[in-house]
Amino acid sequence: MTTLATAAKAPSSLFDRLWAQHLIQSNAGGGDLIAIDRVFLHERTGGIALKSLRAAGRGVAEPRRVFCTMDHIVDTFPGRGDETRMPGGTAFIVQTREAARAEGITVFDIGDPRQGIIHVVSPEQGIVLPGLTVVCPDSHTCTQGAMGALAWGIGSTEAEHALATRALRLTRPRSMRVWVEGALEDGATAKDLALTLLARHGSRGGQGHVVEFAGPAIERLEIEARLTLCNMAAEFGAFTAVIAPDEKTFAWLEGRPFAPRGARWERAVSFWRTLRSDDGAAFDREIVLDAAEVAPMITWGSSPQQACGIDGCVPERPVGAAAEIHDRALAYMDVRPGEPVEGLAIGAAFIGSCTNSRISDLRRAAAILDGRRVADGVRAICVPGSGQVKAQAEAEGLDRIFLAAGFEWREPGCSMCFFAGGESFGPRERVVSSTNRNFESRQGPETRTHIASPEVVAASAIAGCLADPRKLFR
Repeated sequence: MTTLATAAKAPSSLFDRLWAQHLIQSNAGGGDLIAIDRVFLHERTGGIALKSLRAAGRGVAEPRRVFCTMDHIVDTFPGRGDETRMPGGTAFIVQTREAARAEGITVFDIGDPRQGIIHVVSPEQGIVLPGLTVVCPDSHTCTQGAMGALAWGIGSTEAEHALATRALRLTRPRSMRVWVEGALEDGATAKDLALTLLARHGSRGGQGHVVEFAGPAIERLEIEARLTLCNMAAEFGAFTAVIAPDEKTFAWLEGRPFAPRGARWERAVSFWRTLRSDDGAAFDREIVLDAAEVAPMITWGSSPQQACGIDGCVPERPVGAAAEIHDRALAYMDVRPGEPVEGLAIGAAFIGSCTNSRISDLRRAAAILDGRRVADGVRAICVPGSGQVKAQAEAEGLDRIFLAAGFEWREPGCSMCFFAGGESFGPRERVVSSTNRNFESRQGPETRTHIASPEVVAASAIAGCLADPRKLFR
């Protein structure tokens, strides 16, 4: 006779564990009440949530668990203040600052050396930790799942609920494992892996799923590469993404300002080592990729899934793809099927965003730029992801390499990742960018954006056209 004591426990996935550990109540009518450990806000939506909360006569339940940064609409020019090129943007900054300080929330403000893009700041400060739930009114909160946390984007109204109650009601997502065999070849990056996944499985491939990235190739990735990969789960349509924490994770987090210390650190690491999927854990869907097949990628269209190798050609319409969408992308980007993407002339190059603005990204781009110059007629901009990234880059002399090559060197922020009525690239200007989205007018009215790794952006800036960085080292 099988008893509770002897019954075999069903294998659990990392997502199963994280969900169960934060489940407050499961309702028969649908929806689970999930405990929220951290809330991160920014000035574009955070002030709205805080003001609405105060207007309803409520306060922040635990201010020490809430953090706010100025990143989305802040100016990134040297010598900046509260003024911003977004119409009305200054009011967002001032109101968010005042509301956050009134609630006793930690604010990474303009001028604070810790200020920067949320999804860069949170890991480097040790705010996101393995096993936590983290929410933020930003679609790329999934980035932080690279640390072994359950992190997802929410709206301003949900942010109010999380601030006031430290809980949110959710319908449990489905689960998916993306297993990546082998290892990335020289010249291929986590950004290329993400674009390969999108090109093969589409921008809705992960819709409604928590995606766990796993396998030998994922274990080989350094932490900042994992952050890039999980970042683009948003473009894959996923609810979020996770990667099981390992010794690399623990070494990267140790000593961070908000990470535990001493005996608490030892207890935390002991618990974090349990946060992984069991052998035989069930997933609703699985995808297998071979990292050796990943090459430097570039988008040719106006969706992240419309991507190909940098040495490839604009494809014919795939079987099953909507003709109207495919043809619209061709027309908007001014490209034709069969045309090589390499060699398309560009007017601008941008390195930055929550996808590729960390110190490792800047080092790799600088290695290509060192001793070379940006082509005539190309405007090139680099925006470090945080004040700490910027300071480290400057200590290593990377800023001097970017400046000598002809790049603008900016203050931290989201900057020209997206156009919000402020600074932008020009109409119909072709831009190569290390950002995560190439939608129509994403970087300016009618701007044509090709997204790629920092290496491809740097090589293209030098060449004056979309270029393969591998050729610079042959």
